[in-house]
Amino acid sequence: MSATAAVHSLWTTAAADPISKIDAPKIEYGQLAPILIVVGAAVVGILVEAFVPRRTRYYAQLFVAVVALAAAFASVVALAADGYATTKAGIAAMGAVAVDGPALFLQGTILLTALVGLFTFAERRLDPEAHGNRVDSFAAQAASVPGSDSEKKAVKAGFTTTEVFPLLLFAVAGMLVFPAANDLLTLFVALEVLSLPLYLLCALARRKRLMSQEAAVKYFLLGAFASAFTLFGIALLYGYSGSMSYATIAQVVDGTVPEVTPALADTMGNDVLLLVGAALLVMGLLFKVGAVPFHMWTPDVYQGAPTPVTGFMAAATKVAAFGALLRILYVVLPGLRWDWRPVMWGVAIVTMVVGAVVAITQTDIKRLLAYSAISHAGFILAGVIAATPSGVSSVLFYLAAYSFVTIGAFAVVTLVRDAGGEATHLSKWAGLGRRSPLVAAVFAVFLLAFAGIPLTSGFAGKFAVFKAAAEGGAAPLVVVGVIASAIAAFFYIRVIVLMFFSEPRPEGPTVAVPSPLTMTAIGVGVAVTVVLGVAPQYFLELAGDAGVFVR
Repeated sequence: MSATAAVHSLWTTAAADPISKIDAPKIEYGQLAPILIVVGAAVVGILVEAFVPRRTRYYAQLFVAVVALAAAFASVVALAADGYATTKAGIAAMGAVAVDGPALFLQGTILLTALVGLFTFAERRLDPEAHGNRVDSFAAQAASVPGSDSEKKAVKAGFTTTEVFPLLLFAVAGMLVFPAANDLLTLFVALEVLSLPLYLLCALARRKRLMSQEAAVKYFLLGAFASAFTLFGIALLYGYSGSMSYATIAQVVDGTVPEVTPALADTMGNDVLLLVGAALLVMGLLFKVGAVPFHMWTPDVYQGAPTPVTGFMAAATKVAAFGALLRILYVVLPGLRWDWRPVMWGVAIVTMVVGAVVAITQTDIKRLLAYSAISHAGFILAGVIAATPSGVSSVLFYLAAYSFVTIGAFAVVTLVRDAGGEATHLSKWAGLGRRSPLVAAVFAVFLLAFAGIPLTSGFAGKFAVFKAAAEGGAAPLVVVGVIASAIAAFFYIRVIVLMFFSEPRPEGPTVAVPSPLTMTAIGVGVAVTVVLGVAPQYFLELAGDAGVFVR
């Protein structure tokens, strides 16, 4: 038979065989609506930057971002009301994304936090009136060299950076996926999607641009190292289990996996791969939450980044990262509980103590709040270590309470200004209570919440996580946490005393009159702080109902 005839015969035979159907992947768009809305709005924001005139760009970007975040939150509420937080909880997007109680609760918290943080991003009335109302916390022209003629021309023209709005939305999209990821590949993609916009946002401060760019470079380099460790851990866990799926990895850890992948038969079940891979993966997540000893980036980045970015990053990133950490430890590695709990004990103790002690030595308010965030990461880890349903619910409640206090505190910092911009040195806050009693009183409320004083959300959150930790057999950790809280209360009270019981300096800073946007952000922070402190029971029950992971 000739070659031509053979080919013809082959094609004839193939055509005669029935063609097997290829099933298209099923995508649950309704269950993914919060993520898709935010991603779509971010893409629209990029188009706005490209095609909308500069004079109307700010209003268009703000409108798109507000509508997107509100619509995404409404879709989260609709999913929860439809039972996806409880009875209908399941896995969407071909096993890549979990739609369950913890995921929806954390996504709702992230969206509300982002919406409040967006108001501080949109502030345009904080600098002296001579510069006009369009001047804000962000560089006039991000691509210009600090101090160059192009930067001076951009400042004189009153330009403002509106690219921050789509960058914020992209970061939020990554944060929505991060705690809901149900396989390691989705987890890593979400990590990069949330991190890359933050690296850029940290470099966009209008004042002290060199410090801002230095902070961004530090964050990028250390974040790249952490991402590399995370990816290496993912590779080792894949070699151990033969799968990226959380459920399959958990089955291999428990020894209940139904079948062995032939290509990985020599490595599946290798405990060395499991332990090293899990350690590297958890290390990357601890970097994101700012736990000791992976916290070194936090003070410099918080100080150098634009304050609205710092507030958003301190709140929303911590919520997303702790959500991902909870899912990894409770869904993927519950069989390793006796291995990871002692390690997390040590990390939690060191984080609480180092954050509280080092904060005492700080003279910059943003660095002080950075070390405060580190100590709070240790308190939240106490709830994680509980390894019980009450531990999950206490962490969810603490994250919700902490995020709004943080956004509000950093929003207040943007108001206290001198000729050089924000007056962040503590000495300049002396006598602020006499110069501007209302602003000082609001900031004092936030500091008392950070300290965990009763009738504030901070007290309810700490009580919940410490109670869960004690019930989970971590009573000594609770003792350390209470001592660390007492140490932390010292530097919070010190700032309050400085504001109300010190003489104001003649050359002291002034308090800018903000637009309704920043006033809304601060007002929401105060309201949440008081409501969750005075009547936390409903929200604790809500977190308790949402505390069950789908597996």
